[in-house]
Amino acid sequence: MLVTKKAPDFTATTVLANGQIQEDFNLYKNFGDNGAVLFFYPLDFTFVCPSEIIAFSKRADEFKKRGINIIGVSVDSQFSHFAWRETAVENGGIGRVNMPLVADLTKSISKDYDVLLDGGVALRGSFLIDKDGTIRHQVVNDLPLGRNIDEMIRMVDTMLYTNEHGEVCPAGWVSGDEAMKDTTAGVAEYLKNHEGDL
Repeated sequence: MLVTKKAPDFTATTVLANGQIQEDFNLYKNFGDNGAVLFFYPLDFTFVCPSEIIAFSKRADEFKKRGINIIGVSVDSQFSHFAWRETAVENGGIGRVNMPLVADLTKSISKDYDVLLDGGVALRGSFLIDKDGTIRHQVVNDLPLGRNIDEMIRMVDTMLYTNEHGEVCPAGWVSGDEAMKDTTAGVAEYLKNHEGDL
């Protein structure tokens, strides 16, 4: 469990959002103003993975406007990443997604984030990293279970809200909702007004 710990840093060969290959892509140097979402997926040219990557890509602007960069990682090579990006969606590719895809051929990054299976592929791990490098949220799915990208956006919003306001976000909180003070009185006040909404 990595929540509250510093995200393990790495430098690795990566296919960038513009299709260029960068050999010294560094995690911490590629945070947005407010941090990053680092997500792992099992393999290129597979089944659930393209749906997730395309969903992340379609919401990239939502993450960017919140100051969060999205970074994908799998144990494939940069050449496989590039070929998958160059394959049309209707042919099983992901198209030219607008996020970097890191090549973790040594599997060291997947090991550091504790998502590597004995079979040599990564589970569907997602990590929300604050701008100071602290992991604030993580979720890890088994291979057949696709993740909800909109839920990660909601978690970004909760992190940004708590960072700015010093309050805590109750169950199901979305941007614009009332939060609560982390005191007994604050909880009582919130529940008095919102217990029926939970």
